Amino acid sequence: MRLGITGHRGLNPEVETIVKTVLRERLAAFEADELVLVSCIADGPDTWAAEFALELSGRIEVVVPASEYRDALPQDHHPTYDRLISAASELYSTGMTDSSEQAHMAGSRILVDRADALLAVWDGLPARGYGGTADVVEYARSKSVPVDVVWPEGASRD
Repeated sequence: MRLGITGHRGLNPEVETIVKTVLRERLAAFEADELVLVSCIADGPDTWAAEFALELSGRIEVVVPASEYRDALPQDHHPTYDRLISAASELYSTGMTDSSEQAHMAGSRILVDRADALLAVWDGLPARGYGGTADVVEYARSKSVPVDVVWPEGASRD
């Protein structure tokens, strides 16, 4: 079972704690030899899910949206990104250079196309920019990939 992960970054600590708990529970429902998580490993839900998959003895496959993607992520996330990318059993690339909205969406399309189901840490609102979580969910649904939305009731992003 390949699970894709997408989700909002920069969640407040309370929402982050709840989301982490739910993601761990969802991933723990799979046998280790059946668990493959496909992630772009951005800071936030992408990384949390990848770390949980590895802790549960699953595998991770990483999509790199652009060759400059790592540099566009927060500096303090770089060591975690490097550790996770080195743990990946497969790497996929869009072939794009600039870490733009278009590259992020292209990476998300690769992610969804490789997934049997998508975990989406999503507040249900429209994307704040092209390639945001809502766009990834919409793409998954257009491809008939089941979407499991993870969002605490009553929570907000801001």
